[in-house]
Amino acid sequence: MTTVTDLVENFDAVIGVDTHVATHSAAVLNPVTGGVLDEITVEASEAGYAELVEFADQHAVLRLWAIEGTGSHGAGLARHLATREEVMVELDRPARAKRRHGAKSDPLDAIRAAREALARPHVGTPRSSGGNRQSLAVLLAARRSAVQGAGDAQRQLFTLVLAAPETIRNRFRGQTTAAMIKTALNLRTRQDWDLETTTTVTVLRTLARRARDLNTEAANHEKTIHAIIRTWRNDLLAIQGVGPIVAATVLCAWSHPGRIRSEAAFAMLAGTAPIPANSGQTTNRYRLNRYGDRRLNSAIHTIAITRTSHHQPTRDYITRRTTEGKTPREIRRCLKRYITRELYRQLEHPQTLDRT
Repeated sequence: MTTVTDLVENFDAVIGVDTHVATHSAAVLNPVTGGVLDEITVEASEAGYAELVEFADQHAVLRLWAIEGTGSHGAGLARHLATREEVMVELDRPARAKRRHGAKSDPLDAIRAAREALARPHVGTPRSSGGNRQSLAVLLAARRSAVQGAGDAQRQLFTLVLAAPETIRNRFRGQTTAAMIKTALNLRTRQDWDLETTTTVTVLRTLARRARDLNTEAANHEKTIHAIIRTWRNDLLAIQGVGPIVAATVLCAWSHPGRIRSEAAFAMLAGTAPIPANSGQTTNRYRLNRYGDRRLNSAIHTIAITRTSHHQPTRDYITRRTTEGKTPREIRRCLKRYITRELYRQLEHPQTLDRT
């Protein structure tokens, strides 16, 4: 983890990069004064990345790259710099409100990136852009899309059944969603049906096939995710409430040892760090954190809900905190903070666990 003091003392230049689909803009800044030394815009390609490195060589040997969007538009550049063992930090894209008078251009955003790196008390390295972590990120994205598509198809099927002609609707009466899909797959058109009935049956069958195929795709992705987790970090699966999807989500957010400087920083990333909600003489109230990585927060929430239902020590903890006067929301906040601490320690310092 790099601090501002490290930037000033150990680097001759900070290079801010504003990344886009077709081009990347970079600005070289003096880490002591914050003054702009030079600017350049290159293509987002291997040739452009090489040109950008040559540009950096002209200004400093000891340099730090402050890059926006290392997981999306800047992924290619981050991989290129990683192979050269360049020092990089990851930055979020600037909020509109932080742009002076609404001014915006790629060179200005590159300068902002470098100055934001200089202004932060701590800056972190980018997530790993290859290997197991990137494989899990790709699989999670594909599975998430498949699950969402299957859910959309199932809801559409249910809605169309409600408005279907009575001869068709009677076949689905009282059925669960899974049973409705099977019924729709077996529907066949008849020549004596009118246009509305024939069209409805055809569409219902199409939606059922789509839902079935997407559910199968999501299941296949989950099997592959499970296989990667078992070979990479099987120890996470021993934590109570952690399955392959939750483990993959946590690993994608964490990435690699040392990227997140502390347990408190991981809690802030997860959106489980307590936020004071004090007023007047009330000094011991906190509210749920709505910031951070919401997918990671959702994964931790899943662990909390699972433990609430199936983990007796957690149930005993909830009972004890309830008798102390804590509200369900306060108890959930405390529980998620505890789970975050447990995950971080296991991620950074793997130990053999018994799933109890």
